Amino acid sequence: MEVTRRQMTGALAALPLLPALAACSARGDGALTVWAMGNEAASLPELLKVIGWPANAPAIEVQPLPWTAAHEKLLTGFAGGSLPTVGQVGNSWIAELAAIGAIAPVPDRALGMLDDQFAAVVDTNRIGGVAWAIPWYVDTRLQFYRKDLFTRAGYDAPPADWAGWKTALHKVKRQAGAGNYALLYPLNEYEQLTTLALSAGARMLRDDGARGAFSDPEFKAALAFYKSLFDEGLAPVASMAQISNVWDEFAKGYFSLFLSGPWTIGDLNSRLAPDMQNHWATAPNPGPDSIGSAAPGGSSLVVFAGNDHGDAAWDLVSRLMAPAAQLKFQQITGDLPARRSVWAKAGLAGDPIVAPFATQLDHATPLPKVPEWERIVTEMQIVAERMVRGQYSVDEAAKEIDVRADRLLEKRRWMLEKGRTR
Repeated sequence: MEVTRRQMTGALAALPLLPALAACSARGDGALTVWAMGNEAASLPELLKVIGWPANAPAIEVQPLPWTAAHEKLLTGFAGGSLPTVGQVGNSWIAELAAIGAIAPVPDRALGMLDDQFAAVVDTNRIGGVAWAIPWYVDTRLQFYRKDLFTRAGYDAPPADWAGWKTALHKVKRQAGAGNYALLYPLNEYEQLTTLALSAGARMLRDDGARGAFSDPEFKAALAFYKSLFDEGLAPVASMAQISNVWDEFAKGYFSLFLSGPWTIGDLNSRLAPDMQNHWATAPNPGPDSIGSAAPGGSSLVVFAGNDHGDAAWDLVSRLMAPAAQLKFQQITGDLPARRSVWAKAGLAGDPIVAPFATQLDHATPLPKVPEWERIVTEMQIVAERMVRGQYSVDEAAKEIDVRADRLLEKRRWMLEKGRTR
């Protein structure tokens, strides 16, 4: 049975209903259009050659988009009724696109594509019990560290608990020498604090995502730990703009650990000198007591609402998600496959650099599913930086983040209350 109108209504009631930009008009030019970004867009022509697309099926037209303009292009495409048939979207955009009615829910006949995937990634695309997208490739952030400096400090790898981790960082800093630090946590990036918060079990929003929960004990514990890393001189009080070259500084030992995603593997392989290639490794994030969490990321495939190719669109998505296509996709792009079984076929499960990403994804926690989330964490990080620089205490910072989050969520509260009184 397909997703019912009642299911869809219930799912959308769980979202912050945004003002409708415009109805998405159906496309009738006969072609099945696909929008994609970055390396993924560049790989699609080659990938389409191996998926066995039927000769009598609609022609496929791929339009590449730059990541920097993709979000705006999607919104303006919805407003102008010019969205494609199928698209690649960042997982953090799913809630917004579902709320405005830009994407179609995954029909029952296609739900099998969600099997054999990482649960946390699948959950990011499920809102109100309804799946809205199929994860295409996955990523998350974990630790890249100087293996040689940790070994000199007496550690095979960074400890998995916060207390042991911090003790190790102090020892690593001493090994790195005067003027150097243990880790890089740029003050203009929110992913580091978010990772600590998820590891501490912080919910960050409450009341159906209508108010901030940054004053909860779990978030304040993460905020205090974050602050201590700067107070104790383990991380420089600096933004990324103040780091001249991340790869050079990592190689020099200015910092011995930083947080990043799988795209950094290729960067380190190509940018570090040959004699440095055996001196770095990856590890899951630490948590209060054991392996910590992280936000699941990546991109998903969606079918846009109002197009003329419903069955063909889901057929295309299904073919792109087939194990052979996922393997070819990984070989072309280097992206981490969404399907777990393909990790073994691609040799990733046994790769000591890549395998920790699977472990981290198994410990990942979905972020709050509200369209305002990226604006909220931007405000969170502004306050956190001011806390590190001495403007706020931990309690004051948590309260200020709540105030800013509540301001951004005002329209959501109004819409939720309006929905309850109908």
